[in-house]
This record gives sequence, C-alpha cells and structure tokens, in this order.
Amino acid sequence: MPSVSIKTQAGADAGNLDLDGQVFGLEPNVPVMHQVVTAQLAARRAGTHSTKRRREVRGGGAKPWRQKGTGRARQGSIRAPHWRGGGVALGPKPRDYSQRTPKKMVRLALRSALSDRAAEGKVVVVDSWSFAAPKTKDAIAALDALGVTGRALVVVPADDRNTWLSFRNLASVHVITPGELNAYDVLVADYVVFTADSVPTATEPVKDKAPKPAARPKPAAAPKPAATAADETASTEPAAAAPVEDTPSAPADDAGGDAPGGDDDMASDLPNRPKLSDEEKARNTVIDPTDRVKSVADKTDPRFEAAKNKADKEERLRAAVEAKASASVDATPEDEAVDEGESGSGFSFKNTGERS
Repeated sequence: MPSVSIKTQAGADAGNLDLDGQVFGLEPNVPVMHQVVTAQLAARRAGTHSTKRRREVRGGGAKPWRQKGTGRARQGSIRAPHWRGGGVALGPKPRDYSQRTPKKMVRLALRSALSDRAAEGKVVVVDSWSFAAPKTKDAIAALDALGVTGRALVVVPADDRNTWLSFRNLASVHVITPGELNAYDVLVADYVVFTADSVPTATEPVKDKAPKPAARPKPAAAPKPAATAADETASTEPAAAAPVEDTPSAPADDAGGDAPGGDDDMASDLPNRPKLSDEEKARNTVIDPTDRVKSVADKTDPRFEAAKNKADKEERLRAAVEAKASASVDATPEDEAVDEGESGSGFSFKNTGERS
C-alpha cells in the first residue's frame, strides 16, 4: 500500500498517510486511459462547424454556356466545387462528437492516472489550507514551499472560498472539487495536490437491491349470515325441474325483415345500410323456378302474377287451337280461304276475336 507524507501549507511534515491501494497502487492501464481521454476531449468539441455544399450556394441555376461549339469544357453551373465561389465538396457539417464511455472504464482510467502520479511521487497531500483572505501571492508561496513546479492540479472542497480565489488567477494551476476529478486533468498536470479530507478512496457505498413492496393484504370476506332451518330444508330438497317451453325454431336464412336474421337485423348491425321497403324486399326475394306452379294464388310477388297470366294465356291458346280443329271439319271453302289468308302471322279467329 503506497503512503505519502502530509505537509502543512508552509511545507513542514505533519505525518504520513496511507493511500488506498485500489486507487493509487494499480498498474496503469494505458489503452483504457487513452480511450477515456479521447472521449473526454471529443465531448468538448462544439461540433458547430458548417460549410455550404453546391446546392446551398447562391446562384448557379443557369448553364454558363452551351454544351457544344464553344471550344471550352462543358459546364453545368458556376457553383460547382471547382469554380471560384462554388460549393465545398465533402465539407464538414454540424455533428455531435460525444462518445458513450462505460462508467467502469471511467473509474479505471482515473485510478490508473492517479496510480501513475503516485508511482512518480507527484501526489502531494496538505493537511489544510489556511488563507486568511484571498491572495494570489500567498498561493504562490504555498506552492513554492511544497515544491510544486510546472502544472498543478489542486483539489479543493467547494466551500473553501479563500483557497479558490487565491489559486484561480494562476495560469499553471487548475482548481477542481473532489467530485470533478477526472483522468484527463490528472494526466495533464505534473503534480496533484490534495487536502487530507479530499483524498479519494475506493470505499463506495454498496447499493442494496430495492426491497420488494409488501403485498397488499386481501380484504377480509364479509361473514355469511347464519343459515336458518328453512334454508337448510330448502337446500336438502331437490330443485324442481324448470318447465320446458316450446320455443320457435330459428328462422330460415331467407326470412324477411321481421325475422331475427332478416334484413332489419343486418341493417341494425350496419348503421350506414339503408333499410329496404316491403316492395324492395319482395323484389329481391330469390324464387325457385319450379315453384311457379305451386300455390300460385298464395304468392304476392309480381313475378308470380306474370307466371299466372302466362299460364292462363297458354290455356286459352290451347282451347283456341282445339276449337279451330273442331271447326275445320264443318268449314266451307270460303271460310277456309279466309282462314288461310289470315294465318300468315299466326292464329286468327273470326268469332272469338283473340289473336296470339
């Protein structure tokens, strides 16, 4: 375990202090320090650099001269990158240079840097700073008494105002708080100056797992009322079977609007669907072709009326043919000539007045 002597502000010895081996006694990890320092310097970059590309430069919308016949090289715009005043090819644009560095690497890099300075004897510990008033001359004298030369990193508590004001005007001194200690500032400085109460250690509070929240107790069930003798008797007797009622069978698929599965139910399921009138429902009814001769009188659809009229017409035509056949036996030659003259377009009857 490395140790260092404690100094007073005047440079006198005030005892020894054993440094934590996990912070000041490690083998420096150079690759980790390099990566952390690179990330820290990259995060400092503002990333506000910007150049104008060819499409962002003002002007250049017209072709400077025609494609052929001038003897010069073909050009499409005077704002091309090779023109004076043109856009910048592959120029920088605003971007974020920050890198994500794991916390373990950051801690390892800081401990490696502190171990390297402690191995070189560049870690100084002061018992306390006693500046009566902020004075830069006293700060310079204190550094000379401690033997600190070159660049110095002074770690001072945030509430020590006189010490901060005394060291802040020195160009070769960088003052930070213990919480701001980082690998880059340690590596840049030639000496690192601590106070006895600001020396870092590896003892960190152990983060216990958050206890699980206690389960909410279930509400107690309400006590059931005591059963009476009548209830016990009712529970022991078998329950009477419920009377079975004759329920109507489900309507067919082609039921009308009054049926549960008809058009009205579908219209209620689809609000935007218009309801059909009785005539439209009758017109959209599917009719079996073989059903036209079954109970024609009971049908109300207009198509059944047409089928009925057609059947009556055929029956009248059949009767007319039979009447003509019976009349042809007793017909005279004159009647036959008249019949032959009028039969060119179909059947004709003189007496009945009907013609098909």
